Amino acid sequence: MQQPRVDLETLINTSPVGVVVFDAGTGAPLYVNRETRRMMEVLREPGAELEQSLDALSFRRADGREISLAEVPLAEALAGCETLRAEEVVVTVPDGRSVTVLVNATPVLAEDGRVETAIITLQDLTPLEEMERLRAEFLSLVSHELRGPLTSIKGSAVNLRESLHSLDPAELLQFVRIIEAQADRMRDLIGSLLDVARIESGALSVTPEPVRVAALVDEARSAFLAGDPGRSLTLDLEPDLPWVLADRRRIVQVLGNLLSNAARSSPPESAIRVDAFRKEGMVSIAVTDRGRGVAPERLPFLFRKFSRPDESGLDESGRSDYGEPAALGSGLGLAICKGIVEAHGGRIRAESEGLGRGSVFTFTLPVAEGVAPEPPSGPAQPTGETGDRPRILVVDDDPVTLRSVRDALTRAGYDPQVAGDPEQALRLFARERPRLVLLDLLLPDGDGIEVMGRFLRIADVPVVFLSAYNRDETIVRALEAGAADYMVKPFSPTELVARVRNALRRAAGVSPSESAGTFVLDDLAIDYAARQVSMAGRPVHLTPTEYRLLCELSFSAGQVLTFDHLLGRLWGLEHASGRNNLRTYVRRLRRKLGEEAENPRYIFAEPRVGYRMPSPEAAADLAE
Repeated sequence: MQQPRVDLETLINTSPVGVVVFDAGTGAPLYVNRETRRMMEVLREPGAELEQSLDALSFRRADGREISLAEVPLAEALAGCETLRAEEVVVTVPDGRSVTVLVNATPVLAEDGRVETAIITLQDLTPLEEMERLRAEFLSLVSHELRGPLTSIKGSAVNLRESLHSLDPAELLQFVRIIEAQADRMRDLIGSLLDVARIESGALSVTPEPVRVAALVDEARSAFLAGDPGRSLTLDLEPDLPWVLADRRRIVQVLGNLLSNAARSSPPESAIRVDAFRKEGMVSIAVTDRGRGVAPERLPFLFRKFSRPDESGLDESGRSDYGEPAALGSGLGLAICKGIVEAHGGRIRAESEGLGRGSVFTFTLPVAEGVAPEPPSGPAQPTGETGDRPRILVVDDDPVTLRSVRDALTRAGYDPQVAGDPEQALRLFARERPRLVLLDLLLPDGDGIEVMGRFLRIADVPVVFLSAYNRDETIVRALEAGAADYMVKPFSPTELVARVRNALRRAAGVSPSESAGTFVLDDLAIDYAARQVSMAGRPVHLTPTEYRLLCELSFSAGQVLTFDHLLGRLWGLEHASGRNNLRTYVRRLRRKLGEEAENPRYIFAEPRVGYRMPSPEAAADLAE
C-alpha cells in the first residue's frame, strides 16, 4: 500500500494546481504541495515558513465577505467549511501584498458527520490578470491606430469638400493618396483582427501548393522594401532548395510580419537578414535582426496574443525606440504568424541572446515531395541590333527598383524600357530589341535564368542580373547559364552605370561586325558572323559565356591573356576571387573541344599568368 501512496503524493506535488489539506480540528495544514508554495511565496514573511504566516492572512470572497484569520481562527473557519466551486478569492497580508486565486474547497466528513479535514485547491489567476491587462492595453492601442487614419481621412475629405475648386491638381492628388493610404492601413488592421479570430476558432483556411522558397522570399522582400526603401535587407538562400507546400499569400504575410517586426526592433541603419535552408525534412526560413533583442524570460510568451517582445523599448504612445508603431506588430503579428505556420504543419520559434543583442525568428514549411525545380534554359543563337541611343530593358517586379534604375540610366544617356513581369518583358524585348537586359533573378511568375534563356532565343544580348541574393553558388549558377554580370542589391547608380558600360563594351568586343570571317585551328572552326563553333565539321554547342571565352582566346591567338584581362572581358571582374570561375569555364570548354589539360591542343595554361591559344600559323609550322 506504500507505493500507491507515494505515487499519489508525487502526482499532487507536481500538479500545476495548488493543493492544501487542513485538519479541521486544529486548523493545521497537513499537506501543502509545491504549486501552493510557489503561489503564496509573495505573501510569506521573510525568514518564516509558509505555515507560520497563515494567521496573518485575510480572505476576501467574490461577494465582498472577508475572513481575517487574526479574528477568526483557522480551526473555527474550517469547522464550518462549506463546499466552494470555482470562487475567486483575494488572499492578502496586512502590508498590502496579495494574490488572487480561484478556489475549490471540499470538506471531508468523519463517520460521525463532523468535518475532519478540508481539501482546498487553488489556481493562480495572476497570468489571467496579466492577459486582461495586456488585452485592455492592446484595445487602447488598436483604438489609437484606428483613430489616426480616421482623423487623416476625415481631414482630407473636409479639405476636398471645402477647397475642391481652388486646389491645384497636384494637391488634389495628394489628398486622394492620403485617403487611400490610410484606408489601406485600416483594412490591414481589421484583417489582422479577423485572422486572430479565425485562428482561435480553428477556421483559418490555407491552400498549400508547391512553390519555390525563393519566390516567396522575393515577393515578401519587394513588398517590404516598397514601404521601407532605405532599409538594408540581405538574403542568403541555400542553392537547390526543394519546393515547399505553402499558401503563397499567407506565407508572404508571415514573412512580411517578421520583417516588419525586425524593422521595428532595429535602428534604420541596421541590416536585416533572411536565410533559408533545409533541415530534418523541412525547409527553415529565418529572419534575423541585430536590434533591441528579447529578454530570455519573455521568449516563451512572444507568440501569445497581445504580447510584446520587450515593453521596455516602447514609449507612452506605444512606439519603439526607433519610432515605429508597435500595436500590430507585437500585439497580433507574431500570434498570426504562429497560427498560419502551424496551419501548414510547420513550427515557429524565437531566439535571442538577450536585450541589445538582436533576435532570430525561424519557421519551417513541409517539403513538396516529388517536385523538382525548373531547370535553367540552354544557350541561344539570335542576332542583335543597336541604336544611336543604347536601349536597355529593365525587368523587375519591385517598383522602387524599376524607378531608381530607370532614372539612373536616363541620366547616363541610355534609353531604358521597363517591365514588371516576364511576359510583358518578352513582348518588349521582341519589339524593341534592346542592346542589354537588366533582369531580376526572381520574378513572380518565372525564374530569371529561365527568362534569360527565352530572351537569348530571340536575340543574343548581354544579360546582367540584379538580385538581393549574395550567395556564391547563386552567382556562379547565373554566370554559368550565360549572364554577362551579376549585381547584388542594393547598389549605387554609379556602380550600375559602370557595370552597364562594361557589359556593353564586352559585347561589342566580340561582335561579328568587328570580327568577321572564320578562325580555323586544326579541327576547330569558329564562324564569327554566324556565331557557330564546330569540331571536324560537327557543331559544338556552347553557352554564351563559353563562346565569349573562346572568342577572346582566338582573337589573341599566339599571345598570353592574363587572368585579369579575361575576367575583365567576361564579367568585369578584376580580383583574384573570380579565377575559380574562370578555371571552371576553361575546364568545361576544354571538355567540349575534346581535349585534356594534361595534353592540350587549343587552350594552354601559363602558370600564375593566364591562358593562350596557339596561332594557326604556329600550329601549322609545328605540324610540318
